[in-house]
Amino acid sequence: MAMKPLEGSDRGPLAGARDVGPANREERLQVSVLLRRRNAAELTNRVRRLHAGDKTAGGLSRGDFAARYGADPADAAAVASFTQAHALTVVSEDLARRTVVLQGTVAQFEEAFAVALRRLEFPGGACRGRTGPIHLPEALSGVIVAVLGLDDRPQAKTHFRLRRKGAAAATSFTPARMAALYQFPGGSGAGECIALIELGGGYRTADLATYFAASSVAPAPSVTAVSVDGAQNRPTGEADGPDGEVMLDIEVAGSIAPGASIAVYFAPNTDAGFIDAVTTAAHDETRKPSVISISWGGPESTWTSQATSALDEALQAAAVMGVTVCVAAGDGGSSDGVAGGQDHVDFPASSPHALGCGGTKVEAVAGAIVSETVWNEEALGEGATGGGMSAVFALPPWQDGLKTTSAAGVRSPLTKRGVPDVCGDADPETGYSVRVDGADTVIGGTSAVAPLWAGLIARINASKGGPVGFINPELYAHGADLNDITKGDNGAFAASVGWDACTGLGSPNGKAIASVLTASATDGPAARPKIARKAD
Repeated sequence: MAMKPLEGSDRGPLAGARDVGPANREERLQVSVLLRRRNAAELTNRVRRLHAGDKTAGGLSRGDFAARYGADPADAAAVASFTQAHALTVVSEDLARRTVVLQGTVAQFEEAFAVALRRLEFPGGACRGRTGPIHLPEALSGVIVAVLGLDDRPQAKTHFRLRRKGAAAATSFTPARMAALYQFPGGSGAGECIALIELGGGYRTADLATYFAASSVAPAPSVTAVSVDGAQNRPTGEADGPDGEVMLDIEVAGSIAPGASIAVYFAPNTDAGFIDAVTTAAHDETRKPSVISISWGGPESTWTSQATSALDEALQAAAVMGVTVCVAAGDGGSSDGVAGGQDHVDFPASSPHALGCGGTKVEAVAGAIVSETVWNEEALGEGATGGGMSAVFALPPWQDGLKTTSAAGVRSPLTKRGVPDVCGDADPETGYSVRVDGADTVIGGTSAVAPLWAGLIARINASKGGPVGFINPELYAHGADLNDITKGDNGAFAASVGWDACTGLGSPNGKAIASVLTASATDGPAARPKIARKAD
């Protein structure tokens, strides 16, 4: 049977890993196969309208989206026939998510997709790995657009930072106090659902009950764990591990929108797990989240093209279904933690269908912010807000005409997607009071900013009586309604008047943003004001 490489599936070696031999041929694994969507050109046009500020292009119900843009049953049947020929098993099929999950042994998958799976060891762990492309029979070329999970290397990192021991002049804020400093509108987010994407760790219900009671959040928000690809709510007992991420996300979002239900989607930390978690949340007909918060990610350069496209398509779908997706921009400064001296941005924050959330350092006196600057503690060996220009995604129309400012003050036209869009307090020295694994602590990082914005959106959605959906065009049209950050840098890029590649448009002025998003919720493109440009 003639086989063709699957476009975008090429994998490079895992940096810092040692090849210790072939993977166990009898090891059983699950692989997610992503199918092409129906009416792709029509959906592309709908997304283009959303980017132009036409809110009528969004808000499609999950059922209508699945019927119009889900996978073709005939394509799923073709994949089922292929798997039978290779003794693989179809575990599940979801046409809305365009996903068929297959199960089999390493030997069966190697034969089916013409790959060689190896066992890799790296500091702190081991995984299956592969190099080169995945192959498909010609009959399925174009039908299958991604095969995810053959390689189970860790795909993403958390974006939170514990406060340094002995940090001088440190303070902390409860999430509710931070919301008040940012003038969030009243309300509890009642009736909304906030989805949190987690790729490890877990929460303890007793810790949440203690935390919310101590924070005077009553009644405490409803928190539900949702298993994706077999992952579960499994606390590790390590506050500096994924538990810190999970608890931070729940406690920030839950404190700001305690009337909302919190659905925590646990998935394996692989490209398949990450994408399956996002598609599961976006298409969840039971919980119907109106906002998704993601505090995990990795440099664009660490993703395969097929995985990048698959996750970006999931975020496109969320936008069309009226789901706002808030994503942490990373804690590695302008390099995103990549060695070599080049600038990198974090994905999925760099997706033009996400609200990329950068970080600041906040100082407050008597219930008011007196100073807010770019979060950058790299000189102390700590983190700094991510930000810069994508190497993958084209310049979206709502960023047309903007410029970056280098740390040396040089202005350059923004030619591709700029990151972040917005920001919020992220410095651990002015971080968030949280409880993790039985202990109270203080955490910062852009991981805190994504659920902060998600809580704000949940409040606005509840007040409006419906989701505001994809908000980037509206925010850029009304950039003056955010708190502009003009001091500091993240390494290569400096803050300046207007949008910048450290803090985006600025931190939230919650009431002003609520007014903008509520007023523009039904506007078509003709009603949208001109995008605010940075002054030259």
